[in-house]
Amino acid sequence: MAKGFTDEDDALLQELGVGVEAKKESSRTLREERIIAGFEEIQRFVEQHGRAPQHGEDRDIFEQLYAVRLDRLRQVADCRAVIGSLDHQGILATADPAPTGVADELDDDELLEQLGVNAAEPADITELRHVRSAAEKRAAEEIANRQTCDDFETFKPLFEQVQRELSAGLRQTRRFERKSEIAPGRFYILGGQKAYVATMEQPAANEHGNIDARLRVIFDNGTESNLLMRSLQKALQQDPAGRRIVELSAGPLFSDLNEDGDEASGIVYVLRSKSDHPAVVANRDVLHKIGVTGGDVVRRLANAKLDPTFLMADVEVVATYELFNINRTRLENLIHRIFGKARLDIEIKDRFGTPITPREWFLVPLFVVDDAIEKIKDGTITGYTYDPKTASLTRSAS
Repeated sequence: MAKGFTDEDDALLQELGVGVEAKKESSRTLREERIIAGFEEIQRFVEQHGRAPQHGEDRDIFEQLYAVRLDRLRQVADCRAVIGSLDHQGILATADPAPTGVADELDDDELLEQLGVNAAEPADITELRHVRSAAEKRAAEEIANRQTCDDFETFKPLFEQVQRELSAGLRQTRRFERKSEIAPGRFYILGGQKAYVATMEQPAANEHGNIDARLRVIFDNGTESNLLMRSLQKALQQDPAGRRIVELSAGPLFSDLNEDGDEASGIVYVLRSKSDHPAVVANRDVLHKIGVTGGDVVRRLANAKLDPTFLMADVEVVATYELFNINRTRLENLIHRIFGKARLDIEIKDRFGTPITPREWFLVPLFVVDDAIEKIKDGTITGYTYDPKTASLTRSAS
């Protein structure tokens, strides 16, 4: 640990991509440090892929950025002077250098403009704009590290179907924003390629206390990657063309889409318990917690095993439905009224031995929950309740 720094300080500095061991004063200028940092990212790419970054629209945005940056570094004499001794891979061996002084304009905003990407608005001069954090670097490396998908024939029809639905106007693409979520079974667009989240492992806290999960992501070019959820989120947010592919809404009551000016209202989530309670074990396949939250679902579940609301056990997310412009409390009351006859009657003791009766667990098959959500979407849910005998939604007696 660096002198004068606490463990918490060191962890924060590591997350920011700042070394905590070397605190010596550097003789390099800020500009030289930036040039070296940019070149080191290219070196890491070469180490991983065994080749220099290449141009081309079929390359992901990071490789294209590295390729343009490398061209400039090769051309500018004073850049070569700064990083020449660090080039143990021979990356700079290429064309004649350009006149000294051109490097003053070398930054990632200009490189992005050469790629046809609009750079962000100018930030405050004190903001570190061009040196990515350690977390961002790991995200970029994970995205670039793909392998052949051996069972791609299984997923190919899904990509073909989603393309037909996009062409027919049955689906749309929406900008991937900070509040957008990653979920299994959903499609995204990253680096100009469609990406399908085939599976998601059980979410857990990472070394920084943030909730994360390992994914299996299939790309429409026949490759796949075992990404972390946060790595995919960062890549989609940083890709100016990053999109999520969504279905059109069937009605005004409940919407999967966030139109311009809409206010995000929350997520309907469906959970399955991993509890070893006899009542849960006997009905695990049809026992679901149905709730509505205005925050991040995964974060909401972080301490499930300590919360009697979640039966004092870990849970898995089996379905989520994003909603906009709707009253969360009223929607939750509506859902609970529909499934009221199938509510689980169970008493759970919290950590202090106090008995708690959870109210959001229902003995309902998942396909019936889907049916209810569809009826909420198209506005036909009025008057329906769940009949446990037939395991279906039925009209209430008037």
